[in-house]
Parts: sequence; C-alpha cells; structure tokens
Amino acid sequence: MTQPPDSDLPVSARIRERIRRAGRRYHANDNIADFIADGELDALLAEVAGKLEGVLDSLVIDTANDHNTQDTARRVARMYLTEVFRGRYAPPPPVTEFPNAEYLNELMIVGPITVRSACSHHFCPIMGRLWIGLLPNEHSNLIGLSKYARLAEWIMSRPQIQEEAITQLADLLMNKVTPDGLAVVMEADHFCMHWRGVKDTGAKMVNSVMRGSFLKNPNLRREFLALVNLKD
Repeated sequence: MTQPPDSDLPVSARIRERIRRAGRRYHANDNIADFIADGELDALLAEVAGKLEGVLDSLVIDTANDHNTQDTARRVARMYLTEVFRGRYAPPPPVTEFPNAEYLNELMIVGPITVRSACSHHFCPIMGRLWIGLLPNEHSNLIGLSKYARLAEWIMSRPQIQEEAITQLADLLMNKVTPDGLAVVMEADHFCMHWRGVKDTGAKMVNSVMRGSFLKNPNLRREFLALVNLKD
C-alpha cells in the first residue's frame, strides 16, 4: 500500500477508517497489515509511545527524572508493534509449497513448537508448546518443517485467547496444505493466572482442534495423541 495523502488525523484513525470502509473487523487477534501504508508503522509506533507516556504519567511515575523509565514508553511500544504483537501488523511469512509427488498419505507430526502469545484480557504472556498432525493426500501441498513454526509464530504473536489462536492456525494450515485431516494441540502456561488473580503456578491449559479425518476417525486421533504423549 502506498503512502496516503497527508491528514490531520492520527495514523491509527486513518488505518481504522480504511478497515471500516473495507467492511473488515479489527479485533485484537486480527491481522491488519493490508491496511497499513508504507512508513505508517513508524508513525504508529510514535503514537503508541505517546499514549503509553500518558499511562505512565497517570501511574504517577516520574519518567522525566527516573532513569529506569525515561524511555520505557517507546520500548514498550516497539515491543508491542514489532515483537509480541507483530502478527497483527506484519504480512504472513512467505511459505514455499511443494507438490506431494510421492503421494504421501500417512500421519505426519510436527512439534513440539514453542509458542509465545499474550492474553487479550490482561496482556499477560501465554507460553507453551503445540503439535500439528497432518494426514496428507495426493493433492496436498507440502511445506518445509520450519514454515510450520513461522506460521505458528505469526498467528500466536497477537493478543488473544488460546482457544481462538489454535483455531486460526488450523484454518491457515488447512488452506495452505489442504490435507485430508489436521490436528492441532496446544499446552500453555497463562501468566494471567500465575502473576495475578489466584496466582496458581501449576495450572496449564490444553486444548485441541481436529479437522477432517482426525475428527471422524477415533483411531487416528488416538494415535496422534499417543505420539505426542497426551491422552484422548
């Protein structure tokens, strides 16, 4: 997208208006890269940093004289836009697809893949692992092993809840690979439970998405879960 004409509106308002005109939503776990013009990410970072400076001021933190927090607002803004929430603002990673020349049709498992996300309720970290099971067919497009990790990182680097995150990843992989069956299982620690509230450091969340053959065939599902050391 090319740089739009100068406007008196904040850059966030210009981006938001484009999304609304397109009839698209912009929830915390949505990617909005298509609506960000060239050069606007830097402007958005500056805008977010300015608003975070106001948050620190309202928390009665003397950022003018406290050497530890003088650049905190900009550091946090950069962390949000270019690291922990990068999956909202960056386009999907390039993925080379290969035809299934050998007509592979046996169970394939990728994992565990380390994933990092953030809960959209409190912006606290979600840290965990996920496993992907695939049952390809002769028409499937195979992708390189590292690409599963890259696609998972792109989906997970957004504020969200775990249940929706792996559903989005499953949708993405079904479109990329077009297998007969797909399974995604994620196990994660939620720091909104460890750090606040009940402060339970032992609880984890495990959830799964099963598509196609994994949903219809209990034997295939059990084989996959046994191989990733989880119970059906």
